Amino acid sequence: MRVFVAGGTGVLGRRLVPQLVARGHQVTATTTTAGKLGLLEQLGAEGVVMDGLDAASVGEAVAAARPDTIVNQMTALSTTHAGKPTLRNADRFFARTNRLRSEGVDHLLAAADATGVAHVVSQGHASMNGIRTGGWVKTEQDPLEVIPGTHAMHHLEQAVVGAGGAVLRYGGFYGPGANDDQLELVRKRLFPLVGTGTGFFSWVHVDDAASATVLAVEQKVTGVFNIVDDEPAPVSAWLPYLAECAGAKPPRRLPAWLARLLAGEMVVGMMTEGRAFSNAKAKRELGWELRYPSWRQGFAEKHA
Repeated sequence: MRVFVAGGTGVLGRRLVPQLVARGHQVTATTTTAGKLGLLEQLGAEGVVMDGLDAASVGEAVAAARPDTIVNQMTALSTTHAGKPTLRNADRFFARTNRLRSEGVDHLLAAADATGVAHVVSQGHASMNGIRTGGWVKTEQDPLEVIPGTHAMHHLEQAVVGAGGAVLRYGGFYGPGANDDQLELVRKRLFPLVGTGTGFFSWVHVDDAASATVLAVEQKVTGVFNIVDDEPAPVSAWLPYLAECAGAKPPRRLPAWLARLLAGEMVVGMMTEGRAFSNAKAKRELGWELRYPSWRQGFAEKHA
């Protein structure tokens, strides 16, 4: 197939493009800067500069590529686009990404409609943002929690699914280039365990996320899928293990009231009340097999 990957030089795009090419697909992938066109060529794609927030730019790029499928991996979470990572001012940090998840998605869907592209697959999110009522592990039938910096995800899901496409709710990424900033905080002991760390979290290795995306493209699936590993776990389990694997001292412990003053309500809520996700549907309907079924294996291998 001819596959158009919007956001081909992002953390997941860089792992996805080679997998699509290896499966025999013709890939056109976008970047926001001409300086990264060479990287896309090395990955096996035809590169094109595109501004995801410019309707004309999106329309022209999609029309020129004449794809069978569009894959949306557009975010703006690098320091270049979003500045220094911060959860206390999440609205500012996620501002451009939220626009890409609303305006940008609308531009892609309009371009798909205008050029007769029948299938769109889009990046979603499923780490600790399940609705904070009931059990600790959520399915695709459960709504997402609305917290600062994530409201645009609801628009994205409704728009893409409404257009007959698929939304892949990826867990927290780790793997090559995926969580280096987080690891640096862990090594500096600036990523504390808040309260008792009861909030649950879902992880996924970027290569597993990419392989699930290839299956979604090839099978032209529709609807929502949780793309997470087999072991949703509380922060109290994975954070000390991540520190150990990274060669760091155990994380500091911070009472919730103090964390609320220092980092804000969003951090406290995620680390004490977060809900994770089940991958049963993705494994059953996509035939997805994970190389890293658990973050335990993946964390240890990355730092072996």
